[in-house]
Amino acid sequence: MPLTRRDFAKQSAYTGAGVALVGTVDVLATAPGALAAEGVDERGHRPSLGYGPLVPDPKGLLALPAGFSYRVITRTGETTLESGESTPSNHDGTATFEGPRGTTLLVNNHELSGPRSKWAHPVPLVEGLVYDPAASGGCTVVEVSRHGDHVSEWVGIAGTATNCAGGRTPWGTWLTCEETEDKAGENGMTKDHGYVFEVDPHDRPRGHRGAAEAEGAHAQRGPKPIKALGRYAHEAVVVDPRRGHFYLTEDADEPNGLFYRWVPPRGFTPGRRALRHLADDAGVLQAPQCYDSGGRFVDDLSRARKVGTVYGVDWIDVPDRDAQRVPVRKQFRDHQVTRARKLEGMWWADGGAYIVASFARDESPVAHDGQVWFYNPRRRTLTLKVLLGVNQDPDKDGAFDGPDNITVSPYGGLIIAEDGDGIQHLFGATDRGETYPIARNELNIGTAEKPSYSEFTGVVFSPDGDTLYANIQVPGIMLAITGPWRRQPHRPHGHGHDRAQEQNS
Repeated sequence: MPLTRRDFAKQSAYTGAGVALVGTVDVLATAPGALAAEGVDERGHRPSLGYGPLVPDPKGLLALPAGFSYRVITRTGETTLESGESTPSNHDGTATFEGPRGTTLLVNNHELSGPRSKWAHPVPLVEGLVYDPAASGGCTVVEVSRHGDHVSEWVGIAGTATNCAGGRTPWGTWLTCEETEDKAGENGMTKDHGYVFEVDPHDRPRGHRGAAEAEGAHAQRGPKPIKALGRYAHEAVVVDPRRGHFYLTEDADEPNGLFYRWVPPRGFTPGRRALRHLADDAGVLQAPQCYDSGGRFVDDLSRARKVGTVYGVDWIDVPDRDAQRVPVRKQFRDHQVTRARKLEGMWWADGGAYIVASFARDESPVAHDGQVWFYNPRRRTLTLKVLLGVNQDPDKDGAFDGPDNITVSPYGGLIIAEDGDGIQHLFGATDRGETYPIARNELNIGTAEKPSYSEFTGVVFSPDGDTLYANIQVPGIMLAITGPWRRQPHRPHGHGHDRAQEQNS
């Protein structure tokens, strides 16, 4: 039963959930420690936030707070796969899984678009793991030993395109998302792209050390797109372990992209290999229609100008999810759905989905440099958790912009990978919207006169919460960060990693 605009307005009047759309972006948080909402405790004290200033790296790679350190796990052009080829380039979305004998497994997307001739280090084409032999992208699986002193890497899927983010499933697999709408015959492709594929990190090629022999191994042989989830510029996906719904983001413009929900067909039981057997039109793919506490339709999420803003959400069926003639986002009139520019990373925790909108400019009603929303499926509401004002000087260190990949920290709050202009960071955000630095990319891939720094991607904690993994996308570096992690203030409900993992395993 849909939550009507009138019902939501009535509910908001009783609970005080509605927040008026007032104020200006100029007063919102951009710098470390800046407040997007009040950050004091009941006694009026401000607890210590973050881990202190970042210390420059003498190796010119990663600045971290004092007491923290990093290890390079994989690096394109230097580390190799078990089959002998270089680690593929352009690292992106990543998830961690418990591996055999105390190891950690990481599935790592490689965001490589277009034909294979375009890239020096595409994902190798491994027999049985290839969808489209013309495509450059895919995933590798990285195994890190208990003490981090041994690393192995192999191909998980190949022949896919522009593998951006994705999501971990409750049954322990990875959903990799193609951020493209290329069809067969376009951009050198021989098959349609813009789909989601499933990768099992435990499905190690036979003949390799520790190859999985259990039932369900080799589930991704002969990769099959999950067409029921739609064909569009996919970014990320999360799964509601209780209801079985999938939530997906689209990174697109002209017009701005959408946030989707897929409702499975009656009787569908999710789990390993189950998605391979779904009919292409199984279930229902839907787009959101949001409205404020007064029952007014909200055309774009950029209109929210204050942390704590709450929108009610109804869901509208997608007419043609495979989008053979008209892209999915163009199948709706403007008054039918709520859009947002650059919908990016997602993470399931706390009974709902954290969703990133990376920035908004002239294509949107209101400019900003990043939002993080929380979708509550029980209440069918979106709540704005973090809002970053426009960064006036992105080449100057100290401000954050362009959030992208996201994870929930076992130590409280969110950890966000920056894909903005200028200097790039990993940064934390508390429940109340305060931000603080965790790392800064110091690898200049530009020139001394015009420095350039690649985005961070794939931020995720190890299953035990001791190690934060993250990637520098170009040239392609996976990093393991360790140090004196501690709980951050204003986390009263225990939203940490353990709880998040319970809902994602």
